[in-house]
Amino acid sequence: MSEHGGDGAGLDENLCVPACERCPELVRSRSRIVDGVGPTDADLLFVGEGPGATEDEEGEPFVGRSGDVLDEALRDAGLARADVRITNCVRCRPPDNRDPTTEELGNCRGYLEAEIERLDPELIVTLGKVPSEHLLDRSVAITSESGDVVDARLAGESRRLLLSVHPAATLYDRSQRDGFFETIVRAAELSGVGERDEKGGDGQSRLGEF
Repeated sequence: MSEHGGDGAGLDENLCVPACERCPELVRSRSRIVDGVGPTDADLLFVGEGPGATEDEEGEPFVGRSGDVLDEALRDAGLARADVRITNCVRCRPPDNRDPTTEELGNCRGYLEAEIERLDPELIVTLGKVPSEHLLDRSVAITSESGDVVDARLAGESRRLLLSVHPAATLYDRSQRDGFFETIVRAAELSGVGERDEKGGDGQSRLGEF
């Protein structure tokens, strides 16, 4: 199904996967393929683990409670969801919300790398332990490494990654909230995405309101 090199690896012009049945268990558990959302030329890309029940139902990554936290952090950083691209390591919901297996991550890796290659973002933010370890190919102590900027070789190119805890972590451990929000502000600054909006006259909205 994949095409050679970076020609798209099964993605359409919207960076979506029209059809895939590589992972039998995920095909059985999903309602639909949950593709990334946001501009297909976004400079800031967020990568999560995989769809949960709400994402599977609505067909969009990071909706529900964790999505509310992410949206709030984006607003705090002077961004909107429409300014960024949000995707996942696997595009189908694992049964019982379990972590995707190594095989499932590998089956979906070509789609993610093709999305990154076509998008060519300034910065990739990994939301949580699974995407961080998947893209860096090493173990990650995400609580202590959150906020770190590292380089990773993806699809043959060096890419800049900003590691972050998952937004859901702030719901279970309120002490992680400030650090998560600071990481998203840093993502806006490193990618340069927030600067354009500030020049439009709304630059004071991100400071002092919260």
